Amino acid sequence: MDDFVRTKLVEWGLSEWVEKFKDQEIDAGIICELDDREIENLITKAGPRMTFKKNLKLLKEKQNTNQETVNSFQHEKEHKEAADVIQCEQEHEEAADVVQVLPSTSDTGKRKSDLQSDTIRLQSPAKRQRLSVPGFEESIILSDVKSIMTFVHERLNDQDKLSDFLKKKISDLETDKRELVGVFGKTGAGKSSLINAIIEEKNLLPSGGFIACTSVMIKVEANTRSTKYEAEIEFITKEEWKDELWSFRQLLDNNENQEKEEDDYHDAVEKLSALYGEDWRRSSENLMENKYFKEIPEFLQSRRKILRCESANELSAKCVKYTRSDSKQGEGNEGKTFWPIVKCVTVRVPNKSLLQHVTLVDLPGNGSFNKSRDQMWKRIVGDCSTVWIVTEINRATSEKAAWEILESVSSLIENGGECQQIHFICTKSDFLDDSDDLSSADIHDRIVKRNIQAKDGVRKEFNKRSKINKHFTDYSFKVFTVSSEEFLKGKHLSPEETEIPKLQGFLQDLNDCHSETVNYVSGAYGILSLIEGARCRKEGVGKADDVCKVLEKNMTEQLDQVKKAVDEAIKDFEQCLTEGVKNSKTSEEKLKFFLDRDKQPGFVKTLQAVVRKDGIHKTKKGEHINLNTMLASCLTDSIDEKFRKTFPNDVKGGSFNGVISRFSLDTNLLIQKYQDVKLQLIFLQTEEDKIKTKLNKIIIKGKKIIYNSLTETIEKNMKKCYEDARKISGNDALKKMRKTIETHVSLNRNMYEDAKKTMLEKMNILMMIICKELKETMDHSIKLSLKASALSESLPDVSEHLETVQQHYNEDLLHTVTAET
Repeated sequence: MDDFVRTKLVEWGLSEWVEKFKDQEIDAGIICELDDREIENLITKAGPRMTFKKNLKLLKEKQNTNQETVNSFQHEKEHKEAADVIQCEQEHEEAADVVQVLPSTSDTGKRKSDLQSDTIRLQSPAKRQRLSVPGFEESIILSDVKSIMTFVHERLNDQDKLSDFLKKKISDLETDKRELVGVFGKTGAGKSSLINAIIEEKNLLPSGGFIACTSVMIKVEANTRSTKYEAEIEFITKEEWKDELWSFRQLLDNNENQEKEEDDYHDAVEKLSALYGEDWRRSSENLMENKYFKEIPEFLQSRRKILRCESANELSAKCVKYTRSDSKQGEGNEGKTFWPIVKCVTVRVPNKSLLQHVTLVDLPGNGSFNKSRDQMWKRIVGDCSTVWIVTEINRATSEKAAWEILESVSSLIENGGECQQIHFICTKSDFLDDSDDLSSADIHDRIVKRNIQAKDGVRKEFNKRSKINKHFTDYSFKVFTVSSEEFLKGKHLSPEETEIPKLQGFLQDLNDCHSETVNYVSGAYGILSLIEGARCRKEGVGKADDVCKVLEKNMTEQLDQVKKAVDEAIKDFEQCLTEGVKNSKTSEEKLKFFLDRDKQPGFVKTLQAVVRKDGIHKTKKGEHINLNTMLASCLTDSIDEKFRKTFPNDVKGGSFNGVISRFSLDTNLLIQKYQDVKLQLIFLQTEEDKIKTKLNKIIIKGKKIIYNSLTETIEKNMKKCYEDARKISGNDALKKMRKTIETHVSLNRNMYEDAKKTMLEKMNILMMIICKELKETMDHSIKLSLKASALSESLPDVSEHLETVQQHYNEDLLHTVTAET
């Protein structure tokens, strides 16, 4: 029995059967060949046996991902000896056989194809991806190293501080950073077709013939736990729906004798008709009664609903009532749907390595009646590392909605978020008018010519939009002209000309950049180095003390540099915000300009909608109104440029002028001087990398809270104003609402100073968190790695495991260096 089988049994909750598998000498080369009779002899209880069969099936399917046939699979028994070769046939590659080196159980022999494997190692990750089974080599390495660390974890005792420390470090190796790509676009722009084409699932998200529901967020990601198509449906709470029903009733009662063209009136009727049919009109009975939620008991139980299907088609059909509204909805109970009470739907697709660490998010507009939806919208938008703006190619430059969406979210996704790139995607590039009489070649040429013109036009429009390009440079703004239809059918354009492969390549690169393998292997290498260094350490306490003194001195100096850099940033922000407070009149002029629209037909309804939703509203025409950001603009505008330089979303740039990236205890120099504690210093090197990664995450999260606090402080101050304005009705309602808002702002100008103080306080909190994490983490690691010699006697021998992991670590390091060059 090898580590692979032992680890899998533990992962599957079958640890009590480990000894039985060990007695029968079941190893990685055999486990997948077990038949039902043999499994029954090994696992005599029905429950555990079914669990084993289910997980074994998933394991087999995972090994055959992407229809690649794996000819043989044997996992490592002696982690330092020769390797077998897995050869996988690639239909579209000149190199017919793929060579991948795996650990072997053989005691003798040399790798079959050292030359080929060396060649693969020296190629860039992108090239290796084309020449290997997608994600397979990486998954094998990760599984291998995880097996080793599980084995080591089990052999560490619970009786001393060092072992406890090491166990915690092993547990902390598990991380999975997901990249979010936000997809914006108005109804009919082709978002669903685009996503379907990119992930090559033609019928996953329904498109055409439906009106997209503007409230439901849809996430699309890989299903790494099952081979089924799944949808996880998250509902709003019962209390939130009760509040919405009350708001709808107030709205409908107030409009009883008025024209029913108001946006919110239409939305209320649409939602009530979707969920209740005509019952809400005919009866005043309790709309929270259980009979209305028979199909979705999960809503009443505050649980998430899970749909599981064998095909994309089947899942799509089941999801429609939770995500979209039929254009004929509301004419009876036949079209009953549940999207009004759905907050988010997460769709998981099997066998999609492209989405292993990436989630595509189809984002509706904000400004909903439901606050939890709006809060989730803001959080998700702020977490997107890339934003896609989708619009039809024939409207790319003239379509106001697409550009207004981008303008409305620019500050939220950049300084208030972590967005690094904007992709402006022009869809339906194959749609041409009067093409019936043209030859295929002429159609092709006209499409290509229009694509070039569209890209040029979009870039010119981008350069005119100061609200956008002050946040994003030309380098971070990319334009694509795509055709989902042509990608699937290939009638006039090659796949490359549809530009779908470009977007797939972008997602694959994004996915590869955030693979957990490199971080896991690096951390494991450091931990095993510490164990082996502590176990084999000679009597050299004096040298260890010398090293500790040097490290502590270096730590003090580096912490001083961090504090100095953060202090300088805080002073700069304080100066900028002081100017912003002085310029508060500019924000109030923007508010006055908005309120001066009182002569526009229907503006009273718009303003009523704005105050009903605490200052935020999106009209049916696509206009995004946010009085809070309008008033906070004097402050955000004052710090935008400085904030962008202090907290670049490109992590490579480094926050606070790169002081975190430069943080170092100079362990490389110490390794050369103190060979006796080389392995302990290697551990401290990997700890440095881990704490920097952790701090970057803390800083990204913190900077979003800091920047958004300016608008949030204004919003809190304005809440009483909105509540008062909501109560106004009857004659001169518009005039009275306007007066209420203007008077409140005039009497509460201290809110700008309050927002400034709140932001600076949050900056100071961030500085304390950074310094505390750095000092405590590294001090603790130094103390236990170099001063715990008395605790090292009980540590297991991990020399062979260290050699195996070091080999993987060196290969990962070589690949990283190759990719960067």
